[in-house]
Amino acid sequence: MGAFVISKRLSGEYKYEFTSRKGKPIFTSNSFELRFECEEEIEYLKASLEGITFLKFKSSKGKYFFRLIVDKREIAISRKYTTELLLQKGIKEISTYASKSDILDFSNDAFVFPDLD
Repeated sequence: MGAFVISKRLSGEYKYEFTSRKGKPIFTSNSFELRFECEEEIEYLKASLEGITFLKFKSSKGKYFFRLIVDKREIAISRKYTTELLLQKGIKEISTYASKSDILDFSNDAFVFPDLD
């Protein structure tokens, strides 16, 4: 099952990613000033999966990606895929697992592994 992962950008703003069962990011959200705004949008996204629109694009370098649209507002952009089939698999993973995915918060600056001193 996938997971929503909240983290901080270098600018200090927050973002979330939806990651696949294998841990690869499928899409990355826009930036948020406050962490709880990420959580609110994730919960909103989970509740409105039926109304999501996926706009598919092909970059000038031949890579495929999509933009996630909810209520006529772009909320995220996917990673780049090498084939259209992989893009479809990413979309299917969102449709199948997003509603029951956990939220993982890695936005605090605490270092996970303590010093060995």
